[in-house]
Amino acid sequence: MDKYFKYKFDDLFNPTLSALKNLGGSGSISEIEEEVIQILNLDEEAINEIHRESTTKLSYRLAWARNYLKRYGLIENSSRGVWALTDQGKKSNKLDQEKVKRSVVKKDKQERLKKESSANDAKSLQDNTEEVEEFDWQLELLDTIKKIKPDQFERLCQRLLRELGFVNVEVTGKSNDGGIDGKGIIIIGGVLSFHVVFQAKRYKGSVSSSIVRDFRGAMIGRADKGLIMTTGSFTREAKKEAQRDGATPIDLIDGNDFAERLKELKLGVNVELVEKVSIKKDWFKNI
Repeated sequence: MDKYFKYKFDDLFNPTLSALKNLGGSGSISEIEEEVIQILNLDEEAINEIHRESTTKLSYRLAWARNYLKRYGLIENSSRGVWALTDQGKKSNKLDQEKVKRSVVKKDKQERLKKESSANDAKSLQDNTEEVEEFDWQLELLDTIKKIKPDQFERLCQRLLRELGFVNVEVTGKSNDGGIDGKGIIIIGGVLSFHVVFQAKRYKGSVSSSIVRDFRGAMIGRADKGLIMTTGSFTREAKKEAQRDGATPIDLIDGNDFAERLKELKLGVNVELVEKVSIKKDWFKNI
C-alpha cells in the first residue's frame, strides 16, 4: 500500500511527456525524474518512498511509464541512456492513459502470437519490458551481496574500484573514522592523479544527507575527492548535499549503479545473449 507516493505508473505518462518537452526534447533518467518531481510538486516523503530496497517507487513507476510510452511510439532511448521524444511524441499533448495502456497490451499480444516458438515468445516479452526487468536482476544481485560477510563486501568494493581504474586501493576498516572505509588513487589520462576516500554501506533503504555531511567532514584535508557506495539508495536531499555549491563534491553510487558496474565488468555476473536469426527474403529474390 502506498503511504506517500500515490501515483500509479500510468499517472506518470503525461508528466513524463511534459518533462521531456521542458528539457528540450531529450534527457537522462535523472533529469526526467527531477523534472517530474517539479511538475507534480512532490514532497520528500513521496520522492524517497522505497519500492524494494534499492529502488524508489518514483523511479520504478517512471521506468514503467517510459516503457509504455516507448511501446506507444512517443519516446525512444539510446544506448547511452538518453531518452528523447519521437516526432509523434513532439506532436502529442494530453494523453488518454487508458488508450495508451490498451494499445500497448494489444501490441504485445499481437507480437507474441506471431512468434513460432516459446523461446522466441520469451525473448519478445523480455524486449517489451527490458528496462523494468532490469530492476529484477539488480535486486537479485544486491540481495546476494547483502548476504556475504562484511569483510567479503569490503573486498568486493576494493575489487570494483580497482577494475574501474583506481590504484593503491586500501580498505582501512577503522572504526570511528568518520565513515571512511578506505582510500585509493584515480589517475586521469595517465597524468593527473586524485586521492579518493570512500565509504561502502550495505544498506536496505536510503542514505540520508546527514551521512553525506559527516563523511565530508571526515575527508577534509585527507583527500581530493569522496565517494559513497551503497547497496541501497540516496535520498534526494543526500544527492543535493553531495553536490552542494561551495562544498567539496562527493560522488554517489547507489545500489542500481553498483549492480550495473558489476555487470559491465562481469564481476560475479554472466550476461547471456539470445541469438535471433532473421531471413532476408528479398535478398534471395534478387540473387
